[in-house]
Amino acid sequence: MKFLIAESFTDSLARLSGDEQKAAKTTAFDLQLNPANPGLQLHRIQGARDKSFWSVRVNRDIRIIVHRTESSLLLCYVDHHDEAYRWAEQRRLERHPRTGAAQLVEVVEKVREIEVPQFVAAEPAPPPAGPPLFAAIPEADLLIYGVPTEWVSVVQEVTEDTLFDVADHLPQEAAEALLELATGGRPRVERPSEPDSSPFDHPDAQRRFRVMDNVEELERALDYPWEKWTVFLHPEQRQVVERDYSGPARVSGSAGTGKTIVALHRAVYLAREHRDARVVLATFSDLLARSLRTKLRRLIGNEPRIAERIEVRSVTDLGLRLYKAQFGKLRLARGEDVRELLSEASAAVHDDTFSLRFLLAEWEHVVDAWQLETWEEYRDVARLGRKTRLPESRREILWTIFEKVRQGLEERGLLTESGMFSELASVLGERKHPPFDFAVVDEAQDISVSQLKLFSALGGDRPNALFFTGDLGQRIFRQPFSWKSLGVEILGRSFTLRVNYRTSHQIRQQADRLLDPQVVDADGNIEDRSDTVSVFNGPLPKILVVTNEEDEAKAVAEWLGDRSKAGVLAHEIGVFVRSGRQLERAKTAVEQAGLTFSVLDDSLQPTSEQVAISTMHLAKGLEFRAVAVMACDDEVIPLQERIETVGDEADLQEVYETERHLLYVACTRARDYLLITAVAPASEFLDDLRS
Repeated sequence: MKFLIAESFTDSLARLSGDEQKAAKTTAFDLQLNPANPGLQLHRIQGARDKSFWSVRVNRDIRIIVHRTESSLLLCYVDHHDEAYRWAEQRRLERHPRTGAAQLVEVVEKVREIEVPQFVAAEPAPPPAGPPLFAAIPEADLLIYGVPTEWVSVVQEVTEDTLFDVADHLPQEAAEALLELATGGRPRVERPSEPDSSPFDHPDAQRRFRVMDNVEELERALDYPWEKWTVFLHPEQRQVVERDYSGPARVSGSAGTGKTIVALHRAVYLAREHRDARVVLATFSDLLARSLRTKLRRLIGNEPRIAERIEVRSVTDLGLRLYKAQFGKLRLARGEDVRELLSEASAAVHDDTFSLRFLLAEWEHVVDAWQLETWEEYRDVARLGRKTRLPESRREILWTIFEKVRQGLEERGLLTESGMFSELASVLGERKHPPFDFAVVDEAQDISVSQLKLFSALGGDRPNALFFTGDLGQRIFRQPFSWKSLGVEILGRSFTLRVNYRTSHQIRQQADRLLDPQVVDADGNIEDRSDTVSVFNGPLPKILVVTNEEDEAKAVAEWLGDRSKAGVLAHEIGVFVRSGRQLERAKTAVEQAGLTFSVLDDSLQPTSEQVAISTMHLAKGLEFRAVAVMACDDEVIPLQERIETVGDEADLQEVYETERHLLYVACTRARDYLLITAVAPASEFLDDLRS
């Protein structure tokens, strides 16, 4: 007998108390070990429309609802007695007549409207609802999208005001299709399953049902909420994970569309398909690498042999490990070393035309990034992202400064991080057998020139060797450059995810106002974000501009208190500011709310029972139920110091873009609740958010 667990079961389990959860888990284990055990007290639910629903006694009050047939036993729901029975009476498990996918369908209740005589003056009638959104869509098309048969007539009457209310009652694939249609898109559909196949094998069914092969897998399933332990794949995601690529591939998508989950599954897929292959899964920071390791353990915790062949590291940590293996000891140059050498070199050439900030940016983004060694290389390099117009005579002076810096680093025996990656790329590119067979890179929008050189050397021209995920709209650390110029050509192997699972429709819609619907990279590849849809509804984000910092702290504290009273736990809350200078404002607000907090840095993850406070740069990869983005003042974001160093209008545009991306990253860390605050005068970006 096939033993399965439904998303609705793990969701309902999470709502029980700790003791009730333990008792329910024990009963679930007993069911899997021996479904026929008479001590489990199975009773058919007489009032249910689906006669295969049974209840299983957990204790005096808690009941598990299971769907029981000769070939399968499905854990569907768990709750207190009356609520559990009511849930079962309102649902059926059925195979969709067109798609073939298994669905738990909520029964449509037909309510007869009764006209009541009016003896008193009535309230004015509300304005009429808008026109039906899907009245013109044939029933056959709605069925293809996964709409249950008995819901078709309801869907055809849906208006803009009732869309989300109805979508909440539909299977996820049907809800996504309706949201796509409502925003002018064209839903993509899965191929119907064969009539003799299991309805649980259809990709749409695998979003909400999972087969439990053993007790260990069931134990992991019950220890984590659905989205945490399954790390499930949407059918669209599965296609890009399991596809064969003739060269490098890149998956894009706005915040919350599951790019990291795709990267994780791609690494596991490659390790499974190639039994002796070694796979590296790399990401932007050590913090994100630790998060990926946790997800990997949840995904393949019972497959240690696969886990042994997948190495999860930050890109910098990967470079350090490979360099030491190839060359031995490394003395890495610090930022202070470079600034000191730049200052000395500038003084030596007796030219104070260029500020230290400009020299440092030119060094980092052009000279060091591309590892330029001669005046001719510097003269001819394409300065993408460094658009300040410089006559050749001025660039000659600049090269004199940079050449002295290069000599100074060599005399001190120091190597920059870019130098480390470039040396590695040169050596590994000549090796017949690279240290890894496949490389999967997450947060690839912030990969540097020299880092991409390394991955290009690791992958070569081998099929499936390089797989990148990222979002150009979240590029906050690196300036744009051509991947194609480094041998990484993704044309024809680039895909954009459209379904947002993490962020509510309201938050996503408001945050998207900060960015253009289409984002283009330096090679002309387009990321179209215009048809992204969120799969759940939520309250509108709140934007608040006050007169002083004291009022801001008070308002944020009150908002945090309301979220806490509504059941949002401390570790489900994040508070973000532009930079370290505004951290005290965040601390004050959280303290006034009576909550404890931890200030995150590169090595510190959010901790249980504490609010996370962080700069926007460290928000990347995190997610919270509630987020407050504070101190969005004029001259704070965009940061006035960056604007003052701009050389021309083109450079100013780059500053504005990355500052917008920063605010976008911070806002899209929120799942359900978002508050944005500023002290007047507020950032001009808030006008865009309100539009």
